[in-house]
Amino acid sequence: MTILDTIIAHKRQEVADRQSLTPVKLLEKSLYMDSQPLSLRHYLLRDDLSGIIAEFKRKSPSKGIINAHAPVERTTLGYMQAGASALSVLTDAEFFGGKNEDLTTARRYNFCPILRKDFVVDEYQILEAKSLGADAVLLIAAVLTGEEVLRLGRLAKSLGMEVLLEIHNAEELDKTLHPDAVSLVGVNNRNLHDFSVSLDTSGELAQRIPNEYVKVTESGLSNAADIEALRAVGYRGFLMGETFMRHARPEKACAALVQQLRATEAITLL
Repeated sequence: MTILDTIIAHKRQEVADRQSLTPVKLLEKSLYMDSQPLSLRHYLLRDDLSGIIAEFKRKSPSKGIINAHAPVERTTLGYMQAGASALSVLTDAEFFGGKNEDLTTARRYNFCPILRKDFVVDEYQILEAKSLGADAVLLIAAVLTGEEVLRLGRLAKSLGMEVLLEIHNAEELDKTLHPDAVSLVGVNNRNLHDFSVSLDTSGELAQRIPNEYVKVTESGLSNAADIEALRAVGYRGFLMGETFMRHARPEKACAALVQQLRATEAITLL
């Protein structure tokens, strides 16, 4: 089994356990169930923002502990003050050290789109994301069929949320992309088999993604030059986690990058 197979097997059991403890009727009592989510798509297309989706992530299977001590409140609020367009919050506990409370805390302190980053395999997780205050959910093409993406995506849209479809190659794109389910397409530059990262993956897939979808690039971004190069081929969203989280003050690392981007843009305008 690959690490992804292991994660998904664990996730299915985890979701079954959570459903028995917190049934849908309890989720529906959340104050966020009646709220209008913010549009991740709209925020990424805003010219006055950076396009960065700043991620709060404590650890990962490939890197182990990244930052176990950064507080959610200060970090996510700092990301927004730095000029990030949106937030991504990992809620997987077993493999990424996250928890649902991280997202609700981020929601309480920020007025911006929040992506719930997790391994969605069941409708329950879509309803759960809404109850936590998420504005968008991630669907990973590598672990879902086209029919599952359509079903889960339609449910998310019915709740007012947007869907970021994550792909790793053209085959995944072709089998899962559906206009009724997906608003944004994210290209993950990390190889799921050996964890190697190459930004060429985003470059190669840019023209395969129809222009009606907002294009997001994920993993391996580390500086303004990376962002500018991928922006030039059509990307408007730049999901960055480890680059920031490996610093003692992730929000300051984000601020430094945004300043670097603005300086580059100013030079371009001269």
